[in-house]
Amino acid sequence: MEFKRVKSIKGELTVPGDKSISHRSIMLGSLAKGTTEVTGFLQGADCLSTISCFRKMGVDISNRGDGTVAISGKGMRGLVAPKDTLDVGNSGTTTRLMSGILAAQPFESRVNGDASIQKRPMKRIMTPLAMMGADIRSELGNDCAPLIIKGMDLKGISYLSPVASAQVKSAILFAGLYAEGQTSVTEPALSRNHTELMLEEFGVDIKTEDKTVTISPAKELLARKINVPGDISSATYFMVAAAITPNSCVTVKNVGINPTRDGIIRVMQMMGADISVENTSETGEPTADITVRSSGLKGCVIGGDIIPTLIDEIPAIAVLACFADGETVIKDAEELKVKESNRIDVMVSNLKSMGADIEATEDGMIINGGRELHGAYIDSKLDHRIAMSFAVAAMNADGKTDIDGFECVDISYPEFYEDLNRLVEG
Repeated sequence: MEFKRVKSIKGELTVPGDKSISHRSIMLGSLAKGTTEVTGFLQGADCLSTISCFRKMGVDISNRGDGTVAISGKGMRGLVAPKDTLDVGNSGTTTRLMSGILAAQPFESRVNGDASIQKRPMKRIMTPLAMMGADIRSELGNDCAPLIIKGMDLKGISYLSPVASAQVKSAILFAGLYAEGQTSVTEPALSRNHTELMLEEFGVDIKTEDKTVTISPAKELLARKINVPGDISSATYFMVAAAITPNSCVTVKNVGINPTRDGIIRVMQMMGADISVENTSETGEPTADITVRSSGLKGCVIGGDIIPTLIDEIPAIAVLACFADGETVIKDAEELKVKESNRIDVMVSNLKSMGADIEATEDGMIINGGRELHGAYIDSKLDHRIAMSFAVAAMNADGKTDIDGFECVDISYPEFYEDLNRLVEG
């Protein structure tokens, strides 16, 4: 797909539902008694993979395609053995979180996905689940999918996680639903807490103290109504586009601003962006309308505990930094290397091809802003966050930019290009 510079972007929009919350609604709804009704569900490929997997385990899930999903829960012990491989597609969230559930089921499962999933590290969940008594192994012996999981009786553990990862934490907590005794996870920094909030909504005894979360085994989960807010990761591209495109103003409505996910707002404020957060709601997951206007930006240092709150937004932040005065340093973000692509290397190589002054480091990147970008050929590596970030960069670059693999945005935001074009002025 070809992109060119635009004069400005203006308007308001609502982005699709939060991907993390959508995944969890299917998983916990499937384990609950009764019918869980979900509105605002994300119709992206990753979340549809989660629906497909739980349907294969006997769960009746009605998806109207408009964000409304009804899950007829089977109860904690109601899943049935899948007749074939549970195909997670490109979804690391499905793979890791579902593994925690499968570890306690009375059957054996095979979990596999696309070429990207087969390269992503699974030892980070295999180790703690094995400590709980799970029988989980990598079919090829390389600590990646395909995974073979045979359900076992589990026991609670106290796990000190080497990484701040909501996927690791959630896999352990889901296994902890079935384990004998309490299970606790302590992280080096607080990762997103959607699992904890939703487990509490479903009636689970779960407590968080500082960076440790503790769950008690559950006898049953109770079906709920879940309203999924707009995904702040998806909103980020429009926020960044408005900040760097001259004479622009964009409002993204009903965005989730969970404090474990709002790092992009704080970083944009640090960089001097003209950003306002209004119409906040604290019912369930907190939400707000976010308005961003074009403004001068300055570089800053981004690292430490804020990184887990914006890990998926770093590709877009790298683009933002190219248009800021001075140096931006992104550090403590080694996790970027094991996403759908090595996002450090991919962002650096592609931004360099557009003329950016950027260098990779072991745990992030250093960007000297203020240099004019020009069009280039961009290899997205079929990574949705890379493709969307470069669509935004191309709108502020001379000449034309071609993005290879642009269709990968279907993973999280199928209507992204249409929504972006709708805001373009002139």
